[in-house]
Amino acid sequence: MVNLIVGHKGTGKTKLMIDQANDRAAKSDGHVVFINKNHRLMYDLVHDIRVVCMEDYEEITNSDEYVGFLYGIISSDHDIEAIFIDSILKHADVSTEDIPEFLARLKVISEQHDIQFIVSLSADIEDFSGDVSDFTIIQPPSGSC
Repeated sequence: MVNLIVGHKGTGKTKLMIDQANDRAAKSDGHVVFINKNHRLMYDLVHDIRVVCMEDYEEITNSDEYVGFLYGIISSDHDIEAIFIDSILKHADVSTEDIPEFLARLKVISEQHDIQFIVSLSADIEDFSGDVSDFTIIQPPSGSC
């Protein structure tokens, strides 16, 4: 399953993701991974969550490499239940044009490995060139920031 958290900057997407990740880690028998652009959120997440900061992996420069990176994370830990990807458009030069194909690939990975992906996007859903109707879309509650 792939869930999308969409909205413009400042709408509370990251706070919602942090809350969901912390809640998931507390209730889960498996592992939770949180991928972020930098180290800024490291202390907002409970210590049971594996935090991956993409600024440590600057060599990943496109969505193909990013998907390979995800496979590497998954292959090193077969107990992962959820992967949170915060602000994907700020990672590895992923653009709005890449999103439909990227999400389709995440859906395949999700089904193959029984992993839930939660991805935040700083944009309106109408900004994407392809069909994203296969994915659960979550918008942060208004007034959450």
